[in-house]
Amino acid sequence: MVASQLAVVFSKLQTLSTSDHASVVSMNLFVALLCACIVIGHLLEENRWMNESITALLIGLCTGVVILLTSGGKSSHLLVFSEDLFFIYLLPPIIFNAGFQVKKKQFFRNFSTIVLFGAVGTLISCTIISLGVIQFFKKMDIGSLDIGDFLAIGAIFAATDSVCTLQVLNQDETPLLYSLVFGEGVVNDATSVVLFNAIQSFDLTNINPRIALEFIGSFLYLFLASTLLGVVVGLVSAYIIKKLYFGMHSTDREFALMLLMAYLSYIMAELFYLSGILTVFFCGIVMSHYTWHNVTESSRVTTKHAFATLSFVAEIFIFLYVGMDALDIEKWRFVNDRPGTSVAVSSVLLALVMAGRAAFVFPLSFLSNLTKKSASEKISFRQQIIIWWAGLMRGAVSVALAYNQFTRAGHTQLQGNAIMITSTITVVLFSTMVFGIMTKPLIRLLLPHSKVTTSMLSDSSTPKSITVPFLGSGQNSFDDSPAGLLRPSSIRALLTTPTHTVHHYWRKFDDAFMRPVFGGRGFVPFVPGSPTERSEHNTPQWQ
Repeated sequence: MVASQLAVVFSKLQTLSTSDHASVVSMNLFVALLCACIVIGHLLEENRWMNESITALLIGLCTGVVILLTSGGKSSHLLVFSEDLFFIYLLPPIIFNAGFQVKKKQFFRNFSTIVLFGAVGTLISCTIISLGVIQFFKKMDIGSLDIGDFLAIGAIFAATDSVCTLQVLNQDETPLLYSLVFGEGVVNDATSVVLFNAIQSFDLTNINPRIALEFIGSFLYLFLASTLLGVVVGLVSAYIIKKLYFGMHSTDREFALMLLMAYLSYIMAELFYLSGILTVFFCGIVMSHYTWHNVTESSRVTTKHAFATLSFVAEIFIFLYVGMDALDIEKWRFVNDRPGTSVAVSSVLLALVMAGRAAFVFPLSFLSNLTKKSASEKISFRQQIIIWWAGLMRGAVSVALAYNQFTRAGHTQLQGNAIMITSTITVVLFSTMVFGIMTKPLIRLLLPHSKVTTSMLSDSSTPKSITVPFLGSGQNSFDDSPAGLLRPSSIRALLTTPTHTVHHYWRKFDDAFMRPVFGGRGFVPFVPGSPTERSEHNTPQWQ
């Protein structure tokens, strides 16, 4: 009796050991593939068609094919796609670094347009996609989908791929386009996730005015509360570092505190059922404005490159991950007998994505242009085409939301759900490959002199750049010096240049109340023997 029980225990231990070894092998292969993506992406850096996101996606697909062949058609991936892994570990460093490195003045200068595109535009796109799938999918008979599923599909495919946008647009060459498309992408992702969660939490079988008002109220609360939480956590980190002088003891402590506080903002947002994407993005903006200037010189270099590196690795990981999971045999087995339906569903979704984006980009651009006095600040029709095209890419956010809606623990046994998963993967692959590859050539075709035409909107010092500054002229990501605003060079320039802009009042408030408490530019920690000691007499400090 004892011998038989021991045999069972030993067999279980052997199985566990084999499983652990398989996991170690999978992780080794995956890390090796990440290294290969970085090397190949570097070699293709100057290629006009390719970028590192598409390279990682292709390598993931090729690896999936190899694994599928070697396993005899049983499996195609080293790691199973997990929405928790994506939302909790991979997305936060990407979004935080985006807020940390973004040119804040360029971003806030176009803030009203970004929010218009990211929030209102996403609602328009979600509505059009939802109405479209209700109209077409009922005729296709793809499975038992209810009104909640149709609305969720609208939220899933309204989410653009802000990660791939970072790869195909250049912040220095096309600052206006980058600011609009990327800023919209971040707000869009947050809006889509908030919409998706709201759809799941409400009973939408009987829609009435009261439920509609509650839905809108919930959406606005999540949007504002998430932003406020990010700002508060960023200010707390700035205050702590300013008061405790972590740099006097260790650069490691400064960096560790900034990293953990940034991640804490995201986790707190998830804890309170808010939007972690919005929270960590605005936390990054606040940290770059206050906290980053409070640390020592060595900590500034460390944080800037460390956050960029974490973001870069997470981006490559996501696309490699999605590429390998695209050939998951379990989902495709359900649609083998109905390949025509799967193709039709993917085609309808792609058409609705394009129509939904066009329905808000061009009308909202027209409305935005009505508020601009200077021709250089208006969005031209060619720029509108690029904004429309660059936002057509769908990525890991759509995949993660689709898995959340149509699978249980990554698995599905319903044909309708399997069709939606495979169609989502098809749309993501097609849009990333085709639209992503064509974006750079399209920019060169429509804006052949983009460096010249957008220079007035970037870091230059032309008088036109200060005619209607929302928060002043654009400059370096971490440069918030008031020297960015030039003195008018003539009487005409003096008359046409406003003397009391939003930037003027914000700067007065910032200098009088915020910087003395939270630090920022002008507050330099004293560290004996460091570069800051030599420059302390040249830089004013807040005490």
